[in-house]
Amino acid sequence: LFSFSDPRTDPWPLVHSPFPVTLLFAFYLFVVALGPFYMRQRKPLKLQGLLVAYNLAMMTLSSYMFYEFLVTSVLDNYSYLCQPVDYSRSELGMRMARVCWWFFFSKVIELLDTVFFILRKKQEQVTFLHVYHHGTMLFNWWSGVKYVPGGQAFFIGMLNSFVHIFMYGYYALASLGPQMHPYLWWKRYLTIMQLCQFVAIAAHSSYNLFTECPFPDGFNAAVFLYILSLIALFLRFYYQTYIRGKQ
Repeated sequence: LFSFSDPRTDPWPLVHSPFPVTLLFAFYLFVVALGPFYMRQRKPLKLQGLLVAYNLAMMTLSSYMFYEFLVTSVLDNYSYLCQPVDYSRSELGMRMARVCWWFFFSKVIELLDTVFFILRKKQEQVTFLHVYHHGTMLFNWWSGVKYVPGGQAFFIGMLNSFVHIFMYGYYALASLGPQMHPYLWWKRYLTIMQLCQFVAIAAHSSYNLFTECPFPDGFNAAVFLYILSLIALFLRFYYQTYIRGKQ
């Protein structure tokens, strides 16, 4: 599998070589490490207008990607139990490959979440979970778009896009200021939604490890192990924020 890449997506931006995303990730870690030192003697930036625009734009992009994943999978009669990648250049095959690329690229854009936290001196938000999740999703979806843009992977992109509609909606409301706090009581339920998403993805990928399906077991195994790490980290976050925090 890893000896060849999908010839349809290989020439697309950031896909051909792992070097650009590796460089981007290295720069990201550089900002995470040195950004707080740069801001130490400076006042936190407000960025309210920029944050509202950014979060609404990401909410719109997530809505578009969810629509594309859902509609393309329905039109192409995708199976939720076993769906091999359509490597053809058919209209629907290319449509699914394109939305997979947009989903990967959205992970590049989402690195700005961290930059905005640092510029606003919200360093407590830049946790291990935050950096791990943003950094690993970048590489996970680069490999997905390069080798398997579609097939079983569509389920992950579709679910994650759906959750991100609500997540960036929450961030957009939060960025309007403290007067919005009474309307943000549902943050706990957003975390529960994220956890449900991870459990669904774990079940979806593990099912194919025990059945005959012409989708690479290596990808399903990698997704399953990665999702277990996210479940553990998000459960820890849930406990610290909503259970121990309340005590």
